[in-house]
Amino acid sequence: MSTADGDEGEGARGRGSERARWPEDKTPEGKVLGKSSATTTGPGWTKVSCPCCVSEQIEPLVLVKLGAKVRPETKRWLIRLIGAPQKDGGAALLAHPGEDASGDIIVVAAPRCTLLRAVEELGLCKPYRDGDMEAFSYDDKDNFIESDNVEVFLTLAERQYIVKYELDGLWVQRDLKVPGLSDSFVLKHRDSIWQKLVSAGVVVDMVPLHNPGKLRELGKTWYSGNHLAQPLDAVNEYFGSSVGFYFSFLDFYTWSLLPPAVLGLSITYFSGEAQKEKESVWGSGVTTAEDESDLVFSGHMVQAVFSMIWSTVIMELWKRRSSTLSYRWGTLNLTERFAEPRPGFHGEIGVNPVTGRVEPLFPGWQRDLRMALVSVPVVGLFLGLVVLGMTCFYWGEAHIQQLHKDWDSLLTQILLYVPSVLHIIYTNMLATVYRNVAQSLTEYENHREQSAFENHLTAKVLVFTFFNYFAVLFHIAFIKEDVPLLRKRLASLLIISQVVNQVTEVVIPYLVDRFISTPNRAETEDDPQEDKFRNESTLPAFPGLFAEYIELLVQFGYLSLFSCVYPLTAVLLLINNITEIRTDAYKICKLFRKPFSPPVANMGVWQLAFQVLSFASVMSNCWLLLLSPQLQELCQQGKMSCTSILLMAVLVEHVLILVKVIVAVLIPDEPDWIRKKIERMEYKSIQALKQC
Repeated sequence: MSTADGDEGEGARGRGSERARWPEDKTPEGKVLGKSSATTTGPGWTKVSCPCCVSEQIEPLVLVKLGAKVRPETKRWLIRLIGAPQKDGGAALLAHPGEDASGDIIVVAAPRCTLLRAVEELGLCKPYRDGDMEAFSYDDKDNFIESDNVEVFLTLAERQYIVKYELDGLWVQRDLKVPGLSDSFVLKHRDSIWQKLVSAGVVVDMVPLHNPGKLRELGKTWYSGNHLAQPLDAVNEYFGSSVGFYFSFLDFYTWSLLPPAVLGLSITYFSGEAQKEKESVWGSGVTTAEDESDLVFSGHMVQAVFSMIWSTVIMELWKRRSSTLSYRWGTLNLTERFAEPRPGFHGEIGVNPVTGRVEPLFPGWQRDLRMALVSVPVVGLFLGLVVLGMTCFYWGEAHIQQLHKDWDSLLTQILLYVPSVLHIIYTNMLATVYRNVAQSLTEYENHREQSAFENHLTAKVLVFTFFNYFAVLFHIAFIKEDVPLLRKRLASLLIISQVVNQVTEVVIPYLVDRFISTPNRAETEDDPQEDKFRNESTLPAFPGLFAEYIELLVQFGYLSLFSCVYPLTAVLLLINNITEIRTDAYKICKLFRKPFSPPVANMGVWQLAFQVLSFASVMSNCWLLLLSPQLQELCQQGKMSCTSILLMAVLVEHVLILVKVIVAVLIPDEPDWIRKKIERMEYKSIQALKQC
């Protein structure tokens, strides 16, 4: 079998001295090259050993970028490894060296059987011959609709993720040296090959390739034009279910803001508070007790109760929508506990007592010890920094207030907002640093499964985020009991944070892409396809959905916890999110390289975070209503003791919690037809086991 660069002695598959053939482009020599989505089988691609995987066209899925100093023999060895059968320790994929053996790229595709076996390992569900979704079985593949056409059977995102999944799953079967590297670099038994190659600088990047035609069509129906509905199935097909779930939730949450926005506008207008809201937020920034006592709190009480019920209803309705999407996208039966460990997992080599496989083992007590002795103290340190920032904010606020009282000028009126602005900048910078620290801490904890790693990382960020964004608001509301300051602070957060987010997330990346990145990767139709692939890899990496979920969670917290003191909260959030949908879509399509997207069944731990905030809203709103001037006046006049008011608030709180629980029970997490489909799948699985 010939090598990727024509060296028969190396034993790699294919011949790479000729240029890859990508249709409808012409090389300078006049060779007809293939489409960006497919290439005719020819010299350069590694061969497949399975007859059913032989195809006239091969779809390039992933670009692997190599280090500048990687030698040709190292590249040939890597191509052989990628194309070798799995029983021989390879990835059973297809590889092409690009221009020649000395180039710094490898283009990777996947044959049918490798894709289908991975579908079974991942636990994806696909349409069965009776039309229902069933957990895919490789042995029963012929009974699944379109299983012979993987470009229809699997989404582009699934095919690309499977390539990454197979490459990440390469483990050393015995100690070996890599050709072209120093003798000191030895791959030890059960090392993660791909992770070691990345750390050695052999592999510098791995990029899923765009399909320009599909991307253009998706853009037309997503972020350009006047479409109100998002093409969620097309988003799932192109970017994967994790991205699909985010945009589905963003769409659902945004339109769910309409009822509280209408209510907030009505309360503000009919209670005659429009001018007072404007003055308290944009005016002197100081509201007297006499002004505050004039507020009509009946409307705010309605807003508080509505927010508590609303937050529960939309989360329950989202669960139903999420389960429907999960069924439609085939991610109901995802399996991970018995899969290979994630690439970053390390430990003593041993036999897994559950699977019987030889793999790294790491005792759970050591992980718990690391979390207790390292992770918890470091997280506590950052929470202390949050308290320090809050203390400085109060110090600055007090001094500016005193300065304003002494001078009472336009300058001091503007300075009233300086402490809030500086504190917002401080919390955002601290959050950025903390996310990097949280990533390192979670790596140090050494979790086996990727989902466990992501859940612990998300939990760390959520604890910090909740404390970082809401500690000041809770302190103002529950310790200082200063409603005017709370209103001013909330308005500042809503307006300034949204402006900062739009600038940092969209405007700056767009300007960098438009005036710096794009000119450097300008291309023409006559450019070789390999150069176009390289241009894709020059785009900045997609930063993930962490910041996007955090932004939505903070929004949800502002609305559900504190909107009763600032009824226009939902209006501002609705305006922001209508543009957020399009800007996020534009950003992922145009400003960043295409991300790998693992299949997911829901939003994961983020869904739990939203539910926790929903329950916290009961306590927050009940306490805020205790600060009502009417109730305070009743207390002072002796008509009702403060103890009685407090007991009444506790009683109302428990009643509302009970109402939220009842609402959650009355709204099933899954539609009835989804529940029946799941039960039918379980029944078929039991029957299949009986026949074995």
